[in-house]
Amino acid sequence: MYLSNDPIDLPAILGEARPGDGGVCLFVGIVRKENQGRETTRIEYEAYAAMAEAEIEKLVRSIGRAYPQARLWIRHRLGPLSPGQAAVAVLATAPHRGEAFAACREAIDRLKTTVPIWKKEFYADGTSEWVDPTSASEVHS
Repeated sequence: MYLSNDPIDLPAILGEARPGDGGVCLFVGIVRKENQGRETTRIEYEAYAAMAEAEIEKLVRSIGRAYPQARLWIRHRLGPLSPGQAAVAVLATAPHRGEAFAACREAIDRLKTTVPIWKKEFYADGTSEWVDPTSASEVHS
């Protein structure tokens, strides 16, 4: 299961590395207190869970074919989150760091652009808006 309403257990995810894995790359996306000059008080993630789980599974299999020595773990929170909380974690392990870094980077970039998970940001001025993950400046093709 890739989606959860519970906090992400980072030590448990890190514990998934195998003894032969020389490269362990962990990306953790944290809820920011500010976005584009606006103070964020909370965010809420929603998903069509069955479809999102299936899309993440396809993503994991595809990355496994591209990086055959890498293994992936992905956890994404749903529901309300406060600034400072982990929203998503991607762990990629491999015998060498290059494959672990590449698999991790591709996994988070594709997750944000292909999986039906929606984010709504709530601001200190009382307004809110849905955020398009494909418009984020850190997403690369």
